[in-house]
Amino acid sequence: MSTIHERRRAFRKLHESSGTHVLPNPWNVGTARYLEHLGFKALSTTSAGIAFADGFPDTDWAVPRGVMLQHIRDIVEATDLPVCADFESGYANEPEDVARNVVMCIETGVAGIMIEDTTPDHQHPFYPLELAVDRVRAARAAIDASGTGVVLTAGVERLTNNHEESLAGIIRRLQAYVQAGAEAVHVPGVVNPADITAIVKAVAPHPVSIVVEPECGLSMRNYADLGVRWLSSGSGMCRAAWGGFMRAAEEIATRGTFSTLTDAVPFPQINQFFRQDLRKGRKRISS
Repeated sequence: MSTIHERRRAFRKLHESSGTHVLPNPWNVGTARYLEHLGFKALSTTSAGIAFADGFPDTDWAVPRGVMLQHIRDIVEATDLPVCADFESGYANEPEDVARNVVMCIETGVAGIMIEDTTPDHQHPFYPLELAVDRVRAARAAIDASGTGVVLTAGVERLTNNHEESLAGIIRRLQAYVQAGAEAVHVPGVVNPADITAIVKAVAPHPVSIVVEPECGLSMRNYADLGVRWLSSGSGMCRAAWGGFMRAAEEIATRGTFSTLTDAVPFPQINQFFRQDLRKGRKRISS
């Protein structure tokens, strides 16, 4: 088993390397084990996947901080791969509280932490720029004080949830976050290749992470040509699993038939994977 230090060093090496990497998003131990089996180099948690699995909406005011930290720890301990934590808005408003919570997240063994700029207030869904910058700066200071080398990513959520925002406004935020100490930026919701190129150039040489939107039709090669460093599935894999479950459940509930279950992975296939995986032995990571 790799140590926490080795994972953090490997994640930073990926972060500083050239090329484009996929950062898929498990939401429990089983999905983390399977993604490692497929050869991915690093993983990221998904706040939505963890929330939905526990019956919560995807907001950090719905999922208790302690519950999220335990899920993150479970995923870290389930795999030999570096794990980046989707830590939503840091589970606090004020910078000093964000810093305290970042320390708690570091203690789970993560190799990276992503902090968003969203608030729980639907009338004012994003932190004012000055406060958002202070929050990034506080997270940076907490990581530096820990001496762990955890990579800090700042997320700009202004293209999600049908929120309209100019590209120039998004870029101003991204540049401010980088200046405040973010080592990478995360921009879900951007699909236009020209916009992606503009974002990559605006924060260069800092890496850009994009959530893949299947409807935009871009391949991994296309994203690489645009200069994107990290590709995230976001909540996509989790929602794909939920889609299969919901279709099957709704068919049974409304029609009393079971045809959707024919789309399920064969029991011997998935059971054999976990049987073989268990034989490898899974132990808690060392510090």
